[in-house]
Amino acid sequence: MIQAPSAAETGPETSEEDKTDAASSAKRKRLFLGLGAAIIVLGGGYYGYDVLIASRHVETDNAYVGANVAQVTPLIAGAVREVLVDDAVAVRRGDILVRLDDTDAKLALARAEADLSRAERQVRGLTATDTGLGAQVTARAADEARADAQLVAARADLARAKIDLDRREALAASGSVSGEELTTARNARSTAAANLKAAEAARAQASANRTAAIGSRDANRALIADTTVDTNPEVLAARSARDQARVDLERTIIRAPVDGIVSRRQVQVGQRVQAGANMMAVVPVQAAYVDANFKEGQLRRVKPGQRVTLTSDLYGGDVVYRGTVVGFSGGTGSAFAVVPAQNATGNWIKVVQRLPVRIRLNPAQLREHPLRVGLSMTADVDLSN
Repeated sequence: MIQAPSAAETGPETSEEDKTDAASSAKRKRLFLGLGAAIIVLGGGYYGYDVLIASRHVETDNAYVGANVAQVTPLIAGAVREVLVDDAVAVRRGDILVRLDDTDAKLALARAEADLSRAERQVRGLTATDTGLGAQVTARAADEARADAQLVAARADLARAKIDLDRREALAASGSVSGEELTTARNARSTAAANLKAAEAARAQASANRTAAIGSRDANRALIADTTVDTNPEVLAARSARDQARVDLERTIIRAPVDGIVSRRQVQVGQRVQAGANMMAVVPVQAAYVDANFKEGQLRRVKPGQRVTLTSDLYGGDVVYRGTVVGFSGGTGSAFAVVPAQNATGNWIKVVQRLPVRIRLNPAQLREHPLRVGLSMTADVDLSN
């Protein structure tokens, strides 16, 4: 029969095992407590960061530098005589970029100046003619008055000839007047009647001449009425043509429209360009901005005027730009795509959209650390203000 060991025999071994188990259990408790404390600290730190920092910022690396690029195009057609710049050259507003052949423009200006001189001379001639035409009207009025007098005299002669004829015809029956005398009286009346008709015709002609003279004077005055040589419409039209020719001559010299960097030069010497042809572009890098494409869920608290911190891949984190939110684009990128998304379909899958946010950069920082169009940026908007 096997007997169980007594308490005295097993006591020391059992006590040592209990101590080892107790030590292991205490160590595990300490580890779990430490792990729990670490989780609590990390969770609290993350919560604090999210509440105090992350909730006050939205960030995106989908941001790129942009600028309002100025296209250089000729305003007149012509052959390129000289190109003074090349790509990557910095220019100032007003610098000469391209010269066109100005031969035709100079000839056109000379022709326009000659036309202006001729128009001025014509107007001066019309002014001088007005005086002569006025004198002609006066002379025709005098002729008309003389014709009136001659008409009155002819009528009087005719009346006298009739009276003489009537008197002689009355005396002819008694034989007091000879036949010859009667014939002479009749001839005198016929002559007086003819003279009256001639006077009436002369009176009508004098009146017509006076009317024609008045018409010529009025027509001439209509061309110069209420004007001077400088304000006459013919002179103004000729001067406008002269000014246009002068402007076209000036446009044979093509200048930089803004300060910036020349890009995409497409013009060569000898090439004939048409008005509006794209010759090159000038990028105003000193006025560059950033378009940051935030997810639509990030824009709830973003508003114009908020401060933005930006870094570029070009300079890295060593250079930090300070910017300001200007505003939001009128639509998402997909809305303005060449082939817009057709969401009204049966196989629709929701895609988070991004809306461009325009950010204005500090000009002083741009001068110190220049950027170029298309460079990548990281934008962090401070929502606390």
